[in-house]
Amino acid sequence: MARLRTASVRGDYLAEDVVIEWPFAAGGPRRVEGRAAFVAMAGPGRAALPFRFDELTVDAVHETADPEVIVAEYRLGGTIKATGERRSSALISVIRVRDDRVTHWREYQDTLAIAQAMTPS
Repeated sequence: MARLRTASVRGDYLAEDVVIEWPFAAGGPRRVEGRAAFVAMAGPGRAALPFRFDELTVDAVHETADPEVIVAEYRLGGTIKATGERRSSALISVIRVRDDRVTHWREYQDTLAIAQAMTPS
C-alpha cells in the first residue's frame, strides 16, 4: 500500500497479466485484464473525471491466511476541479501480490458515495 501512495496510472506496481475487478462498478467496466489494458483505460478515464485524486489514506491493512493476499481499507481523496472543494470516499480492496507486483486487485466501492463526492455542492 505504501507504493500506491506515490503510484501513477502507468501501473509500475502491476504485473503484466494483472486482473483488476470492480464487482459493484456502476456504468463502467467490472473487470480489466492486463497492465496495458488497465493503463489504456485508467489514464483517459481519470483525465475525464471532474475530480483530481491527490490523496490516498490507508486506514487499515489486514493480513490473511494467504501470505500473498491483504485486505486494505483506505480512502481516496482529492479536489473537484471546477470548485476546488475537497472530497474523499472510502474503499476496500483485496490485493494479491507476487514478486513485488500486484497480480489481482478486487476493489469494492460505495458507488453512491463516490458519485456524491464528485458532485459540487
